[in-house]
Amino acid sequence: MARKCMAAREAKKQKLVEKYAKVRKELKEKGDYEGLQKLPKNSVPVRLHNRCLVTGRSRGYYRKFGVSRLVFREMALRGEIPGVKKSSW
Repeated sequence: MARKCMAAREAKKQKLVEKYAKVRKELKEKGDYEGLQKLPKNSVPVRLHNRCLVTGRSRGYYRKFGVSRLVFREMALRGEIPGVKKSSW
C-alpha cells in the first residue's frame, strides 16, 4: 500500500486543477502568459499522476480499469471484473 500522504497530495492537486481550469483556459486564449505564471504550480494538469483506486500505487496503472496491475490481477482471478478472464492456450 502506498503512503496515504501521497494519495492525499494527488487529491489536493486534482482539486487545484479543477479550480483553476476555467481561469487557465481564458488566460491561454488571451495569450496572457504572465498571468498564467502567477497561478499555482500544481494547478497544471500535467503535474497529476494516475494512482490505483485501491492501493494508491502509482506504477503499473491500467487507465481502463483505474487500478494497478497487481490489484487488476487479483480482481480478475476472483471474477470481479466483467469480461476479463485468465487466458490459457
